[in-house]
Amino acid sequence: MQSDTATALDPITLEVIRNALPAISDEMSADLRRASYNMMIYEVGDFCCALVAPDGDLISQNVGGVSHFVADLGVVVVDAIAQWGADGFAEGDVLITNHQRVAGQHLNNIVVAMPVFVDGRIVCFSMVRAHWIDVGGLSTGFGATGSVSDPWMEGLQLDQLKIVEAGRPNETLLKVLRANIRFPDASLGDLRSQIAACQLGARRVAELYARYGAAVVHDAIAQIFAEAEQRCRNVVEQIPDGVYEASAFLDDDGRAKGEPIPIHAQVTVAGSDMTIDLSGCSPQRLGAVNSRTKAGAMVAYKCLTTPAEPVNAGSFRALEVVIPEGNIMMASFPAPMSGWSLPIPTVVDTIVAALAPALPAGVPAAHLGVLGGTIIFTGLHPRTGQRFIVQSIEGGGWGGRPHEDGPSASVSVCQGDVRNAPIETIELRCPVVVEERRLRPDSAGAGRHRGGLGVDVVVRNLVPGKWNLWQTRRRGCPPWGLGGGKPGEPADYLLETPGSGGFESVDVTLHDVPADSRAIIRTAGGGGWGDPLQRDPELVLRDVREGLVSLEAAAREYGVVIDHSRLTVDHDGTAMLRASR
Repeated sequence: MQSDTATALDPITLEVIRNALPAISDEMSADLRRASYNMMIYEVGDFCCALVAPDGDLISQNVGGVSHFVADLGVVVVDAIAQWGADGFAEGDVLITNHQRVAGQHLNNIVVAMPVFVDGRIVCFSMVRAHWIDVGGLSTGFGATGSVSDPWMEGLQLDQLKIVEAGRPNETLLKVLRANIRFPDASLGDLRSQIAACQLGARRVAELYARYGAAVVHDAIAQIFAEAEQRCRNVVEQIPDGVYEASAFLDDDGRAKGEPIPIHAQVTVAGSDMTIDLSGCSPQRLGAVNSRTKAGAMVAYKCLTTPAEPVNAGSFRALEVVIPEGNIMMASFPAPMSGWSLPIPTVVDTIVAALAPALPAGVPAAHLGVLGGTIIFTGLHPRTGQRFIVQSIEGGGWGGRPHEDGPSASVSVCQGDVRNAPIETIELRCPVVVEERRLRPDSAGAGRHRGGLGVDVVVRNLVPGKWNLWQTRRRGCPPWGLGGGKPGEPADYLLETPGSGGFESVDVTLHDVPADSRAIIRTAGGGGWGDPLQRDPELVLRDVREGLVSLEAAAREYGVVIDHSRLTVDHDGTAMLRASR
């Protein structure tokens, strides 16, 4: 965003505007949560609220907004203007879009955008991207990833349509949506909450411009971008110049079983400039693991440079991202993208791992590497006769760090403040019982600083229904350790039906089960950092006493001998065992 005229911008006004812009996005977020119908929004927090300039520059995003949405809002605005023309908007217009040809995500991620006019000119777009329960097709929950071979199977594709035109709702489009969505009350209720949040953002922006004038606000935004860029450059300048590389993989795309999907990152540092090249990642696949986003590179860069600073377009001006068309991360429409988010956390970890030789004291081991363990069960509620859906995202372990253990039961680096749905809310609304939600012993990668633990969530369905238990595609490439640390235990989905004789690992979507079936949503542990034999034996003892590490693993992984009866460290036995290793 460029200023039209030079102005005298005093430091106090700059700081007020610097804090006002993210505050607008935060207030939009609070409004959205209060008004939404869908647990994925008001409990889990699977959304972001933002202000975006007409040229696509991100002005502000709410604190805690979903991190991997950040790359795919500006391209939506640029595409909207290309479709409608710079003069194709009126005050009171509201656009709705989820089309994968521009920002390839699963179709449940619905963008609602409102042009904000000041003195007859569009100064920005007030935007909300949020996860709907359903958009028709096979989209219920998070999309039937294993069954989708094209976008039309997944659900309704909405391509920059005016859901509200000059303040008047498009009743025909609303009827089409209602007729093609399994949960119309929830989804259209969420639509209304998104529109209300955008309207609030538009009012607050107008108030800011009225108070300070367009020239001052534009100059402030330009200064904020410049300072954000410089802070990132200051960090990158401390990294030794060079070309750094790392690789990982996903097991397969769900269709071509047993054919790994390579993930490769090349990071070039030259002074304060950084280039992240993902050309070495797999070409796009027939299975629905494709995406169309620079989010992996941008999230990794932000984490490496200024993770605690507000995000805006200036945060990425010193970054060049290279992803060729037709790559799994820049797939060409109509490649299936319902599992778009699967590779992104792995891409982030791979970029960070590439820089481990340059930043030995600043890079953690790998975290769970996927967005989390998704709970998706749907059926008919016996009391109401209405469809219901259980949805949650369960966290896993993060990697051990050069100075401390990794956090446990935390969602992916790509998800901002997303969290799991409360058990009380799930059981109140849906005929299921959450029998366990617990940390998973021995799931953390061993290290001088161990990884965080994954979780086991056991859910029993009280009525017949359908489970989505599609594997994370990271079982063959578990979260890796660094500096001699061990990998974390991989994720899994398990299912037990009445009379089956026990739990079995499954890889299914929309799978019919009878009442009293049970599923285990099992998330990965984080990788360990440093040699496990250098871990303080008293810390190992603490983990054993807290049930996080078994006695057997204490000896096997850490070389720590613990007296079974007194639960104390046998220091002589430990010294001998470690010496023998």
